[in-house]
Amino acid sequence: MFIDSVKITLASGDGGKGAVSFRREKHVPLGGPDGGDGGNGGDIIFICDNNTHTLVNFKGKKELRAQNGAAGMGRNKNGKKGENLELIVPEGTQVIDAQSNEILLDLTKEGQREVFLKGGKGGLGNTHFKHATNQRPDYAQPGIKGESRLVRLELKLIADVGLVGFPNVGKSTLISVVSNAKPEIANYEFTTLTPKLGLVDVDEYNSFVMADIPGIIEGASGGKGLGLAFLKHIERTSFLLFVLDPLREMPLKDQFIVLRNELEKFSKELFGREFGIMISKSDSVNLGVDFAKQIVENIVNLKDYLKSIEDPQSFLIEVSSLEKTGLKKLKFMLLEEIKKLREKHGKR
Repeated sequence: MFIDSVKITLASGDGGKGAVSFRREKHVPLGGPDGGDGGNGGDIIFICDNNTHTLVNFKGKKELRAQNGAAGMGRNKNGKKGENLELIVPEGTQVIDAQSNEILLDLTKEGQREVFLKGGKGGLGNTHFKHATNQRPDYAQPGIKGESRLVRLELKLIADVGLVGFPNVGKSTLISVVSNAKPEIANYEFTTLTPKLGLVDVDEYNSFVMADIPGIIEGASGGKGLGLAFLKHIERTSFLLFVLDPLREMPLKDQFIVLRNELEKFSKELFGREFGIMISKSDSVNLGVDFAKQIVENIVNLKDYLKSIEDPQSFLIEVSSLEKTGLKKLKFMLLEEIKKLREKHGKR
């Protein structure tokens, strides 16, 4: 089950109370205070793990707490520290304050370990309060309460290339033939109900990660269809690949304009991301001369429009995932764009 958003209360452990105790030994006539300190409460710790791909382990849980520290004991014995609560989350998980929407943690690297809430400090035992004018203190500190916070965990997949397109335009077929991802594929809309990640091997030494999300329809940024819930998963992608379908009634140019508009409404940053365009189902020209002419005209109109906008695409390519034509060229073109972006941002 793919779960990418949960709301939960997290609480660190309370500090244990200090002990009030006095030495009572047979041959020690002046036994003084010997109350030990309480143990510190356990911390809430997040650990980023790339073997975890969903937040399903948090589903149905309203509160998670670290262990409280144990109380101090006589004979100057300190209480045991409460056990930390370590929460394993996938790469790309954000911890967000549920009230203010402030991003408190952003876990993006394998092995990243962040202490989110510190446990309460244990109270001091009465042995600490002995002094010249008070040889027999009969009090100790109670221990400090742990912290508590209502948060929202949001998973945003991390990928090099994000696929953007209407439902049933060939995104799932593409990712299934160029990567190790095996999404459901059928001849009806919204077969992709959850985001999918796939590793694309370009050659012996180079690879990149591709993300497919449910199809976007006009109005997705306002809540229509499935796209809005998953647009966040391409926010972290370095490069966008628009997948346009010549078999749809909507012309290629109009498909591109609608998709770009939805991205702009959702995120200005995402709208400004560098992109390429793939025209899928290029084998459809075999459906007849008239249909082939219509597709060519459609492509020419799209190219004319692209020349007129301020941020032209990096490339435009025609591909048939079914006949596996243009796939090798597409992979190398995407790799080139990713390499440029990695160099630009100082990444390997």
